[in-house]
Amino acid sequence: MQRNFIIGTAIFLFLEIYIYQAIRTLTENFWIKSVYVVLSLTVYGIFAYEIANFNRADKDPHRVHLMMTLFLTFILPKIFIVLFLLIDDIFRTGSYLISLTKPSEHFFPERRKFLSLMGLGMGGVLSALFIDGVTFGKYRHTVRKVKVKIKNLPKSFKGYKVVQISDVHSGSFADPQKLEHAIQLINEQNPDLVLFTGDMVNNVSDEFKPFIPLFSTIKAKDGKFAVLGNHDYGDYVTWTSPDAKKKNLETLIDYERQAGFDMLRNENRIIEKNGEKLYILGVENWGMKPFPQFGDLDGALAGVPESAAKILMSHDPTHFDYVVKNHPGNVQLTLSGHTHGMQFGIDLKNIKWSPIQYRYPKWADLYESEGKMLYVNRGFGVLGYPGRVGVLPEITLFELS
Repeated sequence: MQRNFIIGTAIFLFLEIYIYQAIRTLTENFWIKSVYVVLSLTVYGIFAYEIANFNRADKDPHRVHLMMTLFLTFILPKIFIVLFLLIDDIFRTGSYLISLTKPSEHFFPERRKFLSLMGLGMGGVLSALFIDGVTFGKYRHTVRKVKVKIKNLPKSFKGYKVVQISDVHSGSFADPQKLEHAIQLINEQNPDLVLFTGDMVNNVSDEFKPFIPLFSTIKAKDGKFAVLGNHDYGDYVTWTSPDAKKKNLETLIDYERQAGFDMLRNENRIIEKNGEKLYILGVENWGMKPFPQFGDLDGALAGVPESAAKILMSHDPTHFDYVVKNHPGNVQLTLSGHTHGMQFGIDLKNIKWSPIQYRYPKWADLYESEGKMLYVNRGFGVLGYPGRVGVLPEITLFELS
């Protein structure tokens, strides 16, 4: 622990020396430099205090939110600033060593001033984006409309509207009223069915309790169904006993039931119209280690004809590649979440990028493999960093055909 603290202190000291030099290059104003030093010491002090007092037994996520916000808005942008200046120093040192150039007297100071200005400007923009993500970005819910052709879909379900939401992480929101606009967006789609694909909370069931009245107002003609995500099991906090952890999960399922959601735990439900059937399957969480693999697709398919039209809810998209797409049960459409699009990236019509794609190649939108389809929802809420930059919170509206 002490060794990590020393290493961390050395890294931050290195960053600050470079940043301070960049500020000195641009201004000699005493007050600007003083304010920067005081602000830096204050932020680092708060950051160090929060890390030192972090405890897995603490079920309140707000300490993590504060640490992530400080890191992303104040510390990470500095790394980009330093990169500008460090590259310049490397080239300048190399030039002197091999005597390839004989710079003019003012060339390096002017270049240094320009790079300092560029670095500080880019760092400031990045910091502003993360601040906007916390203040506004996590509330910019958007509806994505997707038309999906399901093989063997009965005629009665042509044009059937299914809304998917995922990864609410209710503990990341202090005020349920802030999400009223998102719930209104869901109801404005006039869905036949609402499917929630896991992670209603960050850690404990009580996070969702204040949101029960709000989520109860979600309307769907043929009902609302849910599955569990990895965070719903309470695996990321310390419990006083196994019974306490089990009771927490039971309470969460009951709270979701009070909000009108039917929880599917490796089972299925039938939606019937004019004597024709659409099967809704739901499995418990199945992910690559260290995530739990509780999902039992065989159990969810019990009694379901192989040729029937099926929609599977499975929280983690890796379940699709490792199990679902090659399963003889012939599940035509799988709905997942889990990735959040990392809550950061570029998410335009023709350009999509997020760091999460290097961990989850299928991280957002519709994918097809082995004649089966997977849709990965970008998530309704936030986790860790309490904001979104570039990758907006999503409500998906599917029209079946």
